[in-house]
Amino acid sequence: MRINASALPVRRGERLFVELAVGPEAVRQAQALRYRIFGEEMGAKLKQGHAGLDVDDFDAYCHHLLVRETKTGAVVGCTRLLNSADAHRTGGFYSESEFDLGAIPRLPGKLLEVGRTCVSAQCRQGAVIAVLWSGIAGYVQLHGIDYLFGCASVPLGEGDLQAAAIMNRLRRQAMAPPELRATPKTPLRCTDVPEGILDAPLPALLKAYVRLGARACGEACRDPDFEVGDVLMLLKLSEINPAYARHFLERVGEH
Repeated sequence: MRINASALPVRRGERLFVELAVGPEAVRQAQALRYRIFGEEMGAKLKQGHAGLDVDDFDAYCHHLLVRETKTGAVVGCTRLLNSADAHRTGGFYSESEFDLGAIPRLPGKLLEVGRTCVSAQCRQGAVIAVLWSGIAGYVQLHGIDYLFGCASVPLGEGDLQAAAIMNRLRRQAMAPPELRATPKTPLRCTDVPEGILDAPLPALLKAYVRLGARACGEACRDPDFEVGDVLMLLKLSEINPAYARHFLERVGEH
């Protein structure tokens, strides 16, 4: 990793702290958590060849953000960050495997893709996501990022109905303008929600995106390997909700 973890402008809390992975062992700890969540818990079809680790071709080009327990040092949450320059080196963004991104890669300024986010099963009460976001905010400040984007996963439900209901809410509350729409390569099997079902609650990561001011870039993509729907979210940092920006920057000091 080319960036020292201590460069992030965040504070070590009593319960949790966030850092950028430095060295291959720290990256493997993130990959091991991803394997436990995605492979063992969710039953996702992961790339073979790395026992107990979730590894793909993008990992070597990304910075890996880790949330650790302060007392034990255990990794309880992680995400990875791929900036415009490194995406150019690897041939594109991960999201391009699921979407035709349209005009998004050509937006003026620096882009940062957030992906492979997961939280340990015993730590899903909200604190870890908040600390992860504080780390993302620190990275964004440090590198002058203009746009943040990435896929937020949603449960499919029977016949993809739950994902369709979540999309119904996003269409009403947080849809990007037509010029910033992406096209899913594998659409949901169901997009129309019956009259008796208006919408569905947003999962934690997706809710955090929306609160910050992010917009959904069109319809969800169906991910058959993970059996989820992926919604591409885009956040223009100059239009971020200031109340929630302060919330995510300062929250890490509370834990």
